[in-house]
Amino acid sequence: MAETIVALASGVGRAGIAVIRLSGPSVRFGLETIAGGVPQPRRAALRRLKDPESGEVLDEALVVFFAGPASFTGEDVAELQVHGGRAIISGVIAALTALPGFRLAERGEFTRRAVANGRMDLTSAEGIASLVEAETGSQRRQALRQAGGALERAATAWRQRLAALLALMEAEIDFPDEEDVPILFQSVRSGAGALLAEIEAALQGARSGERLREGAVMVIAGPPNAGKSTLLNALARRDVAIVSPIAGTTRDTLEVHLDLGGYPVTLIDTAGLRETVDVVEAIGVERARASLDRADLVIWLEAGDARADPPDLPVPLLRVFTKQDGGQAPLPQTLPAAFELGLSARSGAGMPALLKRLEEAARAALESGETALVTRERHRRELEIVKAHLALVQAADETTPVEFVAEDLRLAVRAIGRLTGRVDIDEIYDVIFREFCIGK
Repeated sequence: MAETIVALASGVGRAGIAVIRLSGPSVRFGLETIAGGVPQPRRAALRRLKDPESGEVLDEALVVFFAGPASFTGEDVAELQVHGGRAIISGVIAALTALPGFRLAERGEFTRRAVANGRMDLTSAEGIASLVEAETGSQRRQALRQAGGALERAATAWRQRLAALLALMEAEIDFPDEEDVPILFQSVRSGAGALLAEIEAALQGARSGERLREGAVMVIAGPPNAGKSTLLNALARRDVAIVSPIAGTTRDTLEVHLDLGGYPVTLIDTAGLRETVDVVEAIGVERARASLDRADLVIWLEAGDARADPPDLPVPLLRVFTKQDGGQAPLPQTLPAAFELGLSARSGAGMPALLKRLEEAARAALESGETALVTRERHRRELEIVKAHLALVQAADETTPVEFVAEDLRLAVRAIGRLTGRVDIDEIYDVIFREFCIGK
């Protein structure tokens, strides 16, 4: 971190305003060189930016300076709010990176420096990444809790309690007293049991937390020519799939990402399920069957000229009768037995009722994810390690060597440390921060 890093922190492309961010020990020198001076900390100042070699004016910009350590990264930081033309952005960045000690930032490097300088822990950093990626309101709410330190606070409290239990065991190792062993083990087992219950509760919500980040999966399935591709296009509000009266037109799975009632949904159109001798269509049918197994909801479509009973599935199924009105609204009042909804995707009749059902299904699948502490596989993996070691501690008795119990507690503390970034974090930095964009 001896170098000062520079990057575009706003979106790529032409815009009204672009934000260029600097962080590092030479920020003041950079501002003095191209902006004619350093503004008062946290006060925006209008400055004329000049190329230090040619003296050419690059732009008039608002310059904000944040003195370290009271900044995002913990270092001196500056933000240049320039006009968003590509020539201006490239010119300012080129002028800065030509200065000694300056270079372009790598992906996630600003946030990585914030973690390294103690401005946040790893879980909060991951929350920031999730905020940048959030596409729906529910994802935004989950990411805000994570970035605000919800998991960090819980993990810090768990780590402190684990450390206290470990101290008891290490004291027993250093100052053994056989008469105190039963009381000591009872106290440690009790504390480990309470911690184990809390971590198990957090892990119970892990799947919903991860699923909210990924989105619910809904699969449109049914026999050929039941209107699956027509429905996908109607829900996506654009022509995603080819629609044809020829059975077997769809040969592969097609995915569309939607926002349904504030919840992220991946909608998958599949090939019609039937026996076929066509090799390519058979591959599509096999992929369709594989998609059904991972769905949160299967939307099973049938039409008057395309009927087939759905397969037995371990997931919720919504049975919909399509092409019911021949393309003319309104729909008839009666439905064939076993169908929950009638629909004409071409005319739009029945679509509001279907959308309401899909929103309800998305909410049921994902709602608990907003308040979940565990939102990533990495979190779950480390907490599973903690859980395993606490279970061993809880199962210990007076015949268990004290050193074994202490080692399990020590390994649990280490796993919590990896979760928040307090210990053993070098090997996971690259995995986490490569997901970030350049200016973050």
